[in-house]
Amino acid sequence: MSSRKRSAAQKQLLSRRALITGAIGGFVAPLALQIRPRSQGPTLQVNVLMNRHPINPHIYGINEYGVDPDLAKEIRLPATRWGGDATTRYNWQVDASNAGADWFFMAGNGKDNPVPGQSSDEYVQKALSIGASPIITIPIIQYINKVSQWDCSFPVSIFGPQQAVNPYVHPIVNGKQTDAGNGIRPDGSLITLTTDQILRIHIVNTPDFQKTWIRHLVQKFGTAAHGGVPIYQMDNEPFGWSNTHRDVHPQQPTYTEIVERTIPFAKAVKEIDPTAKVLGPGDFGYAAYRGSPEKNPGNLWNVQYYLQALHQASEQAGVRLLDYLDEHYYPTKDDGLPNDDNDPAVQAWRLRATRSLWDPTYVEKDWIGKYFGPIALIPSMKKWVGQFFPGCKISITEYNFGALNTLNGALAQADVLGIFGREGLDLATLWGSPKASDPGAYAFRIYRNYDGKGSAYGDIWVHSVSANQDQLAVYGAQRLKDHALTLVVINKTADDLTSPLQLTGFYPKSTAEVYRYSGANLQAIKRQPNLAVSHNGFQTTYPANSITLIVLHPKE
Repeated sequence: MSSRKRSAAQKQLLSRRALITGAIGGFVAPLALQIRPRSQGPTLQVNVLMNRHPINPHIYGINEYGVDPDLAKEIRLPATRWGGDATTRYNWQVDASNAGADWFFMAGNGKDNPVPGQSSDEYVQKALSIGASPIITIPIIQYINKVSQWDCSFPVSIFGPQQAVNPYVHPIVNGKQTDAGNGIRPDGSLITLTTDQILRIHIVNTPDFQKTWIRHLVQKFGTAAHGGVPIYQMDNEPFGWSNTHRDVHPQQPTYTEIVERTIPFAKAVKEIDPTAKVLGPGDFGYAAYRGSPEKNPGNLWNVQYYLQALHQASEQAGVRLLDYLDEHYYPTKDDGLPNDDNDPAVQAWRLRATRSLWDPTYVEKDWIGKYFGPIALIPSMKKWVGQFFPGCKISITEYNFGALNTLNGALAQADVLGIFGREGLDLATLWGSPKASDPGAYAFRIYRNYDGKGSAYGDIWVHSVSANQDQLAVYGAQRLKDHALTLVVINKTADDLTSPLQLTGFYPKSTAEVYRYSGANLQAIKRQPNLAVSHNGFQTTYPANSITLIVLHPKE
């Protein structure tokens, strides 16, 4: 921690040490050596009558993989997703996939007699049982897995020595046990499969085959309109197939190919369940959003062409084939930063990086900022939709700003959730769930269950701004059920900040409830003494590195 970012407590300790050192050194420290006052923070403004819009609860979603079941129940998880690399080649009939480059291109699940759709059915059932909306990923890639017993794309018995092999599972291939390789020869060259070699453990993926799965889900759980699966995602990060799934798709896909494969599978969803929604393309980052415009019709970005082409196909088909424009977002560290979540410079970057979600003036200090300028992701997505396929909702079904096991990560996550609500995102699912005891889990609790009794942040966004968002962020929302005004205030600095809040358009009771999460107790959101407020606002102190929720009830 730098000397410029010491907390008030550290400053007090330094003052005391100076006094003691002075006495020992033979002089009495002057009485003028006193504890510095708390820092003056930026002014906050909240106007309950301005910029009102609903906050979609689906922004508080988490992906299925690794989600803590206790946390899911506690925060009444509103949305969850069956997604990720492993879903790209999932075959519901054998209830298994191929891990691709993530894990030695392993295929199957080790079962001799798989139950069709067992794991996906269990996922949907679990989601529905806690009131969460499940998102199912439909493979649209050319080939999907066909085996349930362990197998692999690059067995050493067929392709010879490779740079690395699976140290744990040794599949039986052609009647003999062998090692599962990574598809890279010792000299560094890549092994390329022939069509026959691909079809040894894959089948051709078709819309008709996926219809059988969708029909199964509808028969088991009902249509989307009757409580079944509400959203189907068109594969996972298709622009990266040539990396993660290079055994079956070694060439970089163009967005023309991705669109051509998306259309018939989207039609399949709408044919079997006209009430379900389609989400796509769910690609992996800025390089995928943009692509190489010269390769797309009209010199458009990938995402722009995708929207335009799906819009045209929808008009021709007489049915909307895309309901959510979805992308994934993982922030890129500033150039030169170390790979250490506890490094002060990395922590400062993490709190700053959330600006890429919304700020048209924020330029990242990485290759994106250097060559392309600001991202402003959510406003950009809205702009793309408005220009190329009006009516689409927007979603981010994978994101993670990291360090959710630290207070710094919790501050960033709370900031992200506030931004999602303010900017009008329709759906978001965090990739990499925190444990229920991790600080990052409390970022979700502050919005979904701050008192442990089910009390939540508001449903209707209201105008709320800070004079310095980098120091002190404020997110205001009014609850529909009792009209209470809820304010989440995040102190991103290492100093206690005392700030005035100017309130307009709301007449509160004389005291407000205060709940806080901070380094004082990383295992609980703690109720604080009530705060005195007036009709035009209040002033209070926000501890260093803290998340504060203030609840103002209206006068009766």
